[in-house]
Amino acid sequence: MVCDPMILAVPGVRGLVPYQPGKPIEELERELGVTGAIKLASNENPYGPGPKARDAAAAALAQMERYPDGGCFALKRALAQRLGVSGRQITLGNGSNDVLELIARTFLSPGEVALCDQYAFAAYPISVRGIGAHMIQVPSRGYAHDLDAMAHAVSPSVRMVFLANPNNPTGTWFGKDALAAFLAAVPASTIVVLDEAYCEYVTEADYPDGCRYLAAHPNLVVVRTFSKIHGLAGLRVGYAVSDPALAELMNRLRQPFNVNSVAQAAAVAALGDEGYVERMRDANAAERAALATALKGRGFMTLPSAGNFLCVEVGDAARLYDALLRAGVIVRPLAPYGMATHLRITVGRPEENARLMRALADIARAA
Repeated sequence: MVCDPMILAVPGVRGLVPYQPGKPIEELERELGVTGAIKLASNENPYGPGPKARDAAAAALAQMERYPDGGCFALKRALAQRLGVSGRQITLGNGSNDVLELIARTFLSPGEVALCDQYAFAAYPISVRGIGAHMIQVPSRGYAHDLDAMAHAVSPSVRMVFLANPNNPTGTWFGKDALAAFLAAVPASTIVVLDEAYCEYVTEADYPDGCRYLAAHPNLVVVRTFSKIHGLAGLRVGYAVSDPALAELMNRLRQPFNVNSVAQAAAVAALGDEGYVERMRDANAAERAALATALKGRGFMTLPSAGNFLCVEVGDAARLYDALLRAGVIVRPLAPYGMATHLRITVGRPEENARLMRALADIARAA
C-alpha cells in the first residue's frame, strides 16, 4: 500500500510554497558555466563584516568543540546596553527568520488570524500558515503599508499583525506619527510584530526606533538581525525585543543552542564597532542614490527605498532576470510577491553596480 505523503503533513504545511532565496553564485556557475558572477539578490552587505567581528569569529573557532552558551549571556548584555533595554526583553534566534517562526509558534494557534501587507516578506505567511493559522494580506497604498487600512482590518479574530519598516521587498517605510497612531489603534490583545531588519541603513530623520515604543505597548515585538548592515548573514543571528513577559514565553520554545558560539562572538564585536556601521550606512546611501539615478537614466522606475536595495519596475522582469543571469549578474525576481514587472536589486559596491549597468546596456543593445 502506497501512502500519499501529503496526508502525513499537518494541514498548514500542505498548501505552502517553499521560500525561494536568492540564487547562489555557485549554482549559477554550475548551471550556465558563468564565471566571475556577482550577486545583488539577497540584500547582503557587499563589504562583509567589520574587522572586529572577523577577528572575534576567528578567535571563537578555537573552542568549537564546546557547546555555545545556551543563554547567550554576553550577547544579551551587549544588546541590552546598546538598545537601552533589559536583557529579560531579548529573545535570540538563528537569524531573524528563526525569531519570526518562534513568535508565530508562541502566540498563534491553528485557525487564528494574522495580518500583513500585500507585499510583505514571504517568511511571514510561511510562519503563520505553517502552524495552521490564516494570513490576510491587506492591499498596499503605492507599494507601501497602508497602516490605516491595516488598523481597520484588525478584528477580534486577528491575533497578530506583521509590519516591516523598511519593507522588504519594496524598500518603502513609514514615519513616527504613522507608527504611533497604528499602535494606539490596535487592541492590547493583538501582537504587533515590527520587523526592522534594515533599520541601521535608514537615514531619514522621521524614521521611528521601534524599541522606543515598547514601554507604552507591551503587545509590541521588535525584530532585528545581524545579517544586513553587520554583514553576518552566513552566521545567522537575529533577535526580538519585547515586554519581558512576552520574551519569557518565547524563550520557553527557543532551542537552547540556536545561536552558535562563532555567531555570538562576532555579533558582540559587531555591536562594539559603531564606526564601521556608520561607514556602511553612508556608503549604502551614496551608492543607492547613484544606482537609482543610473537606472532612471535607462528608463527604469525605482520605488523610494530606505534599505540597502531598490525595487525596480522593468517591464518583462522574467526576461530581464534571465538575461542578467547569463551576463553573470544575479538579482531577485518578484513574481512570487505578485510583482511580475519588478526586480529587487541589492545595492552593491561601486564596481558591482557599474557591472550591473554595463550588463543592462549590453542587453538593451542586443534586443
